[in-house]
Amino acid sequence: MDNWRNKIIYQIYPRSFLDTSGNGIGDLNGITKQADYISDLGVDYIWISPFFESPQKDFGYDVSNYRKVDKLFGTNEDFKKLLEVFHKKNIRVITDLVLSHTSDEHEWFKNSKKQDGNKYSDWYVWTDGEPNTPPNNWLSVFGGSSWKWHDERNQFYLHNFLTSQPDLNFHNEEVQQQMLDEIEYWLKFGVDGFRFDVINFLYHDSALRDNPAKDPKLVRPLGFNKDNPYGLQIHKYDNTQPETLEYLSRIRKVLDKYDAISVGEIVSENPLNVVGEYANDQRLHMAYCFEFLSEDFNFSDTNKIVDQFFHNNPNSWPCWSFSNHDSMRIASRVNKPSREIMQKLMELKGNICIYQGEELGLQETEVQFKDLQDLRRAVLSTTDRDDAVPALVCRIPILIGYGLELRSSLTPINAFTMLKIPARPTDTFRVKRQVGLRRRHYTSTAVCNQRLPQLHLSRSA
Repeated sequence: MDNWRNKIIYQIYPRSFLDTSGNGIGDLNGITKQADYISDLGVDYIWISPFFESPQKDFGYDVSNYRKVDKLFGTNEDFKKLLEVFHKKNIRVITDLVLSHTSDEHEWFKNSKKQDGNKYSDWYVWTDGEPNTPPNNWLSVFGGSSWKWHDERNQFYLHNFLTSQPDLNFHNEEVQQQMLDEIEYWLKFGVDGFRFDVINFLYHDSALRDNPAKDPKLVRPLGFNKDNPYGLQIHKYDNTQPETLEYLSRIRKVLDKYDAISVGEIVSENPLNVVGEYANDQRLHMAYCFEFLSEDFNFSDTNKIVDQFFHNNPNSWPCWSFSNHDSMRIASRVNKPSREIMQKLMELKGNICIYQGEELGLQETEVQFKDLQDLRRAVLSTTDRDDAVPALVCRIPILIGYGLELRSSLTPINAFTMLKIPARPTDTFRVKRQVGLRRRHYTSTAVCNQRLPQLHLSRSA
């Protein structure tokens, strides 16, 4: 396929798009119902954020079954119907696929944590050590050590994100092949490509060497809150390893068999350079990073960043976006008219990705706690060994108060940040006041119920 460049991708976060079942959670049938609206926009692809079976501790980015649609969103048959409807409208469908880690409720991990030396024993990253002494200084993006002690196996396992998201061991050939099989399963099903979540996190340094510290003056938010300790390290050994490049070539061969495309998410120290390495004729079709998604983004820097990318990476191809499910909407971050923002995005060389509602100029919204219909973890529980409470996972910016001792303290939990505070099993938590939650996560009605006049998003090739 050679006609995928300069196309428009429309990202849909299914749980906040359109609810057709009345449970307050958007679903696949809601996306299908809005096919005419999406087609009228003139987009070429839709990217649907994760809808595979999951305990939803990280809103679908913790997969427990790669081959089954989660009942929250519908069935495999509902997805088949969605594909048929959009294909008839000449719109291709990209699904979000998480390769680097699974849920700890996946059958693979349930078997891997056993001590009986079964087939899955080496499918995750396990290492010896003492219970209270992690093997190195690697940090989780969501806070604390990226190592979790497991009593049953008597070892640590690696988790770059939540403790309930153990990392797969891509140094194992069986794991490599299994994930290629998962990719091919959905290609045979009819999908037209994938957005690969944190694709540079597949491999880790086998020697488990410590990451070097970063000069505090050089710390910048790499898609997460700037106060996150994760940004204080140079992530030299826990991600973005050279082995990833060869594996991307293997993925590309599978994709080419089905005329499918790929978009990679990059969270890296030098994101533009990594995109250049990862996206070319032999690896991913395109990749994106967080250059335009930070709250510190300056609208006037747009052209400079794009020019820098193509100067450094003339044989690569980017995908640009101003908003997504992990960032504050661009209309709330910059003081620009919505039409001007969209015009700037449409002018960029490369593929572009529009986040649902962005075409309407939607901003962040305030939702009263009493109105929430999809808050799954309002009660927090203590962790096993950390003597801490993981307070509401990454995609829920929420303000909480901690018991009576901290009744005057309200601590924000921002995207890509996990707050941990000292806790006892008897401690209780409560929301202290109305909280600001991002519309994408909690609306039960369609965001696409109105449109700007005379807005059509087609681009010239």
